[in-house]
Amino acid sequence: MTPYSNEPWHLAGQMYLTLWLVPCADLPPVASGTRPVTIADRGLVGAAWVVYENDSVLRYNELLRAVLVRQGVHPRACITDIWVDNEPSMTGGRALWGIPKQMATFEVRRADGASFAAKSGDGALAAGHYAERGRLPGRWPLAYKLTQTLNGRLKTSRVRSNASLRLARAAWTVPADSRLGSLAHREPLPSLILSDLTLRFGG
Repeated sequence: MTPYSNEPWHLAGQMYLTLWLVPCADLPPVASGTRPVTIADRGLVGAAWVVYENDSVLRYNELLRAVLVRQGVHPRACITDIWVDNEPSMTGGRALWGIPKQMATFEVRRADGASFAAKSGDGALAAGHYAERGRLPGRWPLAYKLTQTLNGRLKTSRVRSNASLRLARAAWTVPADSRLGSLAHREPLPSLILSDLTLRFGG
C-alpha cells in the first residue's frame, strides 16, 4: 500500500507567488523535450510559498520554482525545484508526476502579512514576506498543464485551480549558494496571493 493517495489530488490552501524575468543563461534545467519560453533572451520564472490546509488530501508547506516552457508549440509549466515538509507528498509527487520534491523545514507566520523561511540539509533556501495591497473582485479559475520527466519520459499532467486574487508586495531573501540563488538580488515582477485556493492536480 502506497503512503500517498492516487491522482488526482485535491488540495486547498494559500499560495504566495512572485514572478521574475531571468536571463536564459541563469535558468535552471527544464524537462528534456521542452524549451523555456523566452522574451528578449529572458525566461519567465515563478517562485511560490504554498500552505496546503483545510480539506487537502495532505496538509503541508511547500516552496517551489517553476519555468514557463513549451512542448512543441504548447505552453507548459515545469517545476525545476521544490521542497515540502511532508514525506507522503514528496514520495507521491515523485512517483506520480516526476515532480522533484525534496524535504525541508519551514517557518511560517501569518500575522501582519505572511512570512516564510525554508532550509534543507544543505542550508538556508530562501525567506520571504508578503504584504497585501488590494483584492481583485470575484474568484479566478485557471487551468494549465505541467510537464515533468518521469521514468525517462515526458509526463504531462492537468492542473485546475480556483482562487481569490490579492495584489501583494513581496520581499525575498535568497542566499547566493542556495539552489534558488539565481533569484538573489534580482528585481521581481508583481506578486500575487492566491487566497482560499482550491486545486485539482493530475488524473
